[in-house]
Amino acid sequence: MPSSELVGPQDPEGRGRPAQAGLDVQLGRELMERAQAEGVSLVGNGGLLAVGLGTVRRFAEGDSVEELTHLLHLAYADHAAAGRVFFASYQSAQDTAYRLGKGECWVAFQGNAMVATVTVAAPFAAPEEYPAPAGAGSFWQLAVEPSQQGTGLGQRLLTLAEERIAALGSGQVVIDTSSQASELVGWYRRRGYVPVGTWRWDVTNYDSVVLVKDLSER
Repeated sequence: MPSSELVGPQDPEGRGRPAQAGLDVQLGRELMERAQAEGVSLVGNGGLLAVGLGTVRRFAEGDSVEELTHLLHLAYADHAAAGRVFFASYQSAQDTAYRLGKGECWVAFQGNAMVATVTVAAPFAAPEEYPAPAGAGSFWQLAVEPSQQGTGLGQRLLTLAEERIAALGSGQVVIDTSSQASELVGWYRRRGYVPVGTWRWDVTNYDSVVLVKDLSER
């Protein structure tokens, strides 16, 4: 998959941490119900949360924000080298902690190594005049470590993000990414995302294209 931020809205202001306990109980129930309906397990070979030889789970107390930040820098390095300065290519560990604290942060592991991530929220609190449908959810910091790109892991996290947004009650997803990243924009469009406008974040050096997907069409 493209070595890109695959970002949702950058949302670079404010601070906060997710409310864990109640949400994790609800999420656990939803995942168990889905696993039972599909006749699969949650873990192990073929499990709902299995990715290759690793697993996908919520970012937890004790996980390293610094390791997550390093993963983001690696995933977006090619964009930075091409002159497209995604925020995640240079953000600090403090920025990472803030961004993951604005939603549900999911991480994928191969062994003990963190190899991919996505952060999900619904509804998304869009800035004024940002071209987002009312009540839409979003995801950001969708990134895959370069050695794992092309394995389907990015698609797995995209699917997870969309499923979580739907489970949280939003019928649409809004994201944005560099308008210069034609391969990346095409990757999204092939998966049902439609351009609806543009936006300029003050933490990047490019105009972003804003894309929306109707989850009822999944």
